[in-house]
Amino acid sequence: MNKYIKLAKDASLRGITKKEGGPFGAVIVDKNSNIIAKGNNKVIKKKDPTAHAEIVAIRKACKKLKTSSLDGCTLYTTCEPCPMCLSAIIWANIKKVYYACTKEDASDIGFRDNDIYEFIKGNNKIIDLKQIDREECLKIMKKYEKENGIIY
Repeated sequence: MNKYIKLAKDASLRGITKKEGGPFGAVIVDKNSNIIAKGNNKVIKKKDPTAHAEIVAIRKACKKLKTSSLDGCTLYTTCEPCPMCLSAIIWANIKKVYYACTKEDASDIGFRDNDIYEFIKGNNKIIDLKQIDREECLKIMKKYEKENGIIY
């Protein structure tokens, strides 16, 4: 078994034992294979639906490295990341992710990732999403751009 996936699995098992959240764990390593952060799902413990293992690990890694970019790091996770975690991985500039279980495996035990994937495909039955007051709020975006330039 891959040593980093094993560490992610161990984090997941500790989280389950402590009743912190679902069966998910993650590990982030730097380009030299040094472990930067570990995380397990803490949705139940923190009463925070965003406290997925990958998010927990990303937050820890960013805090430890004092940066919002984890460029050059690799993430290992016990399950294929959900859309929220994929977004966080992309925003953190992590370019390589290894996962064990699939999103279908998660769905088989009751996790609703597929609902989000369907929403992204255009199935808008999950939430009522409507745009309002764009012009007024666009002024804030333009102000930010003027003061900071375009950030990628």
